[in-house]
Amino acid sequence: MRNTIRGLCNKRALAFALAVAVTPVAFAQDDTSTTDTSAHRFNVVGGYAHMVPKSNPGTLAGTPADLDGNGAPTLSGSWFVNDNVAVELWGAAGKFEHGVNLANGARGSFKSQPIAVSGQYHFGTPQQAIRPYVGLGYYQANIDEEHFDATVAGADHVGLDSPNGPIASVGADFNITDRWFARADARYMQGDAEAKIAGAAPAGELQLDPWVVGVGVGTRF
Repeated sequence: MRNTIRGLCNKRALAFALAVAVTPVAFAQDDTSTTDTSAHRFNVVGGYAHMVPKSNPGTLAGTPADLDGNGAPTLSGSWFVNDNVAVELWGAAGKFEHGVNLANGARGSFKSQPIAVSGQYHFGTPQQAIRPYVGLGYYQANIDEEHFDATVAGADHVGLDSPNGPIASVGADFNITDRWFARADARYMQGDAEAKIAGAAPAGELQLDPWVVGVGVGTRF
């Protein structure tokens, strides 16, 4: 009889120990309150940005020029080396259109389409609600569709070379779920565009050096 009671006690003790051991695991599996984004190494962001070129960028055909800014859709993709370091490919999915206002009253316009590769550092952990980041890289912008008044160069075409140079960025991601997030960012691009008349004669140089401020929505996978 004593052996039977002892056996029952041992079985109950074993069952109790198993229950204690399994309970934390069960609660951990059921706890979905914390989003885990650390498993996602790629993201894609679609957005819209406004480009504002530098004030007083230089001269065109010997006359001081001023440039207007405009907006365009943007697209980017990033690959995360680890939770904090990423490589981003960013560019305009459309074209930024810029008005050119010359001091003598002449007018013109052109369109630009930048693309850039940057290294990024994302602060904090992937799970936090707001995650700021900084980036540094290199960009090049294709310029086309230049149109100017005849008072600038007569019937000759005035063209602008493609600017290129360093790009710096700062932004923040706002986590919505473990896969979806909103983004706000600002980019500074430093680069000059040499102007030529009829593809040969120098017609000045414009220091574009624009700021690009944008918002977007992204997904991780």
